[in-house]
Amino acid sequence: MLFGKRQQIVILILAGMLVADFALFGYLPLRRRMIAVKQKRALQTVGIAKASAQNAQLPSLKEQLAKLDRAVGDYERQVPTQRDIGVFLHRIADLMDEHNLREQLIQPGREIETDDLSCIPISMRCKGRLTEIFEFFNSLQTLDRLVRVEQVKLVNDRYFRGEASMETSAVVYYRYKAREG
Repeated sequence: MLFGKRQQIVILILAGMLVADFALFGYLPLRRRMIAVKQKRALQTVGIAKASAQNAQLPSLKEQLAKLDRAVGDYERQVPTQRDIGVFLHRIADLMDEHNLREQLIQPGREIETDDLSCIPISMRCKGRLTEIFEFFNSLQTLDRLVRVEQVKLVNDRYFRGEASMETSAVVYYRYKAREG
């Protein structure tokens, strides 16, 4: 009987060792690997969901890009490489004449240089009817050169006859030809 109990203990110990071996070297590593695979799968699912959401936004981004292209327009043409400020100031004077603006004064300021661009401040003064002044500004926007109007001052005449004096600060840009790439 003693031998039978020893045999049972040995069998139980062997069975315990087999269960421990299975748990330590079989089940637990497989369980860790299964958890890692589930985490990777969850991350991939999130990545696919993000990609799908971004893919859905692609048409609107293309539309925004097209709008920006239209808004920027022909930058190369609007910011030329040559200074030609005299020709441009003459064109502004012609526009003032076209819109019947009187007592014209157009003065370029001191040129400001940056790495790639140069800008020339321009002061403009004239008198005319308010509608003529607004038509002048509309024509100024259609010029083939970029002009940024920074300040406009309109003052009514003393007798309120529909005449106004206009003082404007604007900036004209050009690029350096040598640094163009």
